[in-house]
Amino acid sequence: MTAAAFAGIERSALGRRWCPRAVDFQRALGFAQRVGVSEAIARILLGRGVAEADAAAFLDPRLRDLLPDPSHLKDMDKAVARIVAAIEAGEMIAVFGDYDVDGATSAALLHAVIGGAGGRVRHYIPDRMREGYGPNAPALLKLGEEGARIVITVDCGTTAHAPLEAAAAAGIDVVVVDHHAAEAGLPPAFAIVNPNRIDETSDQGKLAAVGVSFLLAVAINRALRQRGRPTVELLECLDLVALGTVCDVVPLVGLNRAFVAQGLKAVRARTRIGIAALADVAGVQERVQAFHLGFALGPRVNAGGRVGEADLGVRLLTTGDPTEAAEIAKRLDGYNRERQRIEADVLASALAQAEANADRDLVFVAGEGWHPGVIGIVASRLKERFERPALVIALDGAQGKGSARSAFGWDIGAAVIAARGAGLLVNGGGHANAAGLTVAAGGLEPLRGFLSANLGAHLENVERRTVVEYDGALPLSAATAALVEELERVGPYGVGNPEPRFVFNAVRVAKADIVGTSHIRCFLEDSRGVRLSAIAFRAVGTGLSEILLRSDGSSVHLLGRLKLDSWRGASRVQLQIEDAAAV
Repeated sequence: MTAAAFAGIERSALGRRWCPRAVDFQRALGFAQRVGVSEAIARILLGRGVAEADAAAFLDPRLRDLLPDPSHLKDMDKAVARIVAAIEAGEMIAVFGDYDVDGATSAALLHAVIGGAGGRVRHYIPDRMREGYGPNAPALLKLGEEGARIVITVDCGTTAHAPLEAAAAAGIDVVVVDHHAAEAGLPPAFAIVNPNRIDETSDQGKLAAVGVSFLLAVAINRALRQRGRPTVELLECLDLVALGTVCDVVPLVGLNRAFVAQGLKAVRARTRIGIAALADVAGVQERVQAFHLGFALGPRVNAGGRVGEADLGVRLLTTGDPTEAAEIAKRLDGYNRERQRIEADVLASALAQAEANADRDLVFVAGEGWHPGVIGIVASRLKERFERPALVIALDGAQGKGSARSAFGWDIGAAVIAARGAGLLVNGGGHANAAGLTVAAGGLEPLRGFLSANLGAHLENVERRTVVEYDGALPLSAATAALVEELERVGPYGVGNPEPRFVFNAVRVAKADIVGTSHIRCFLEDSRGVRLSAIAFRAVGTGLSEILLRSDGSSVHLLGRLKLDSWRGASRVQLQIEDAAAV
């Protein structure tokens, strides 16, 4: 049963209903005493369903406790035997990666493992505009002509039937390492390692491709050690695994949580010069958290594949030259600024379309000339704005490239594969939270109808009212650096483990102004004169503007997350406002 809304407010500035996580006060006290944590941490853990017996492992997730035997995955041993044989024979091994962060980190990881064992390895990242997503026959055949007799596809390949048929006919062994949803029929690869194969019994289906690649790396290292060959230290590669896992927005639970918790330690050690150079150009000065991977480092790695040079991310993550790393990081930073400009233009057009159909459950927009490199980000923005699934299609003549993001727990990857099976798509695939597709320009309305019907059937069993859960109500005086540091213990935060949200009851916005083009910076004050800085990102033009920018001195309720802001070297607590409501 849904809890009572905060202060009886049924509709906030953004149309939400704020409800406290159902945590019994006495139970939280007992939990805190027995586990040895504060009552605040106990409440947060209980609110996320963490049992007392699991609390220690949750707060300190370790790979040795959670890492499965890689051989439990179908085709794993077959893939390892072929790769190790190629290393020993001196065969050229090509790693074919996707152009996003998950693909780049997966490619960099396997490049390090194979190269560290003395293998001959090269990478190949397809151009988003010319080649599109996943393996294509011309690229695979060209790799074969250049000497690669084995190609490892990472973060792609599970549905690439025709390209893999062409590769097999040319005598190229393709090993697919992927996590995307599969069809009943698999392509003719030498091996397909994917926990989301329909015939797979693994419980690791929530891994990003870089997580699956890490399991492959563990198995390769094990086989190499048995043969007395050199291996790389895989713990030093966890920075790559953390970066790819966070940026692919997979649930940070179980093994993924351990990957990110331990990988953040490697990122903070700055031993990978490419990641260190990227953090420097991004201006990350504070202690790196999962947030920085997802919103500062990841977008820059992605920028090369979106609007620049597709392989820049892998080159940055594999270089051992500090000068080259600094140069590539600067180029990626420049491409990221270009991406932001292009994104803003496409988002404005997409928003205008979406507003005209705001009553629909599925946000479905399409535009001629939209840059395909930003439609995934725009889909995410639309999903956030309208709080419903979004599909953005960039049309180019007779075809369109689409990118979708899910909401309501709808498996968008499965829906897109079903649409492909129904003959509505040229190509398409994905996973539960995101998907990509290619559609004929004349097939937009049939596709919209199919996906809307699929979503509608799902929504029959879903509570559609937008409810935001919060972890407690705090006075401004409780928003301290000590509290923020204590909350770090429950991280890393992400899908499956959301950052704690708090309500601040009846505070006054002492000052507010617009910063950048769409953010609102505020200074809050309570009846005792306690003050707190705050910011609402991308709030201009939303219902937040009306409440935060008014200057009548009235009180408001605020919902948000507490952060340490290290602007210009000085750390202070800041509230990141997510919603507001009039008192």
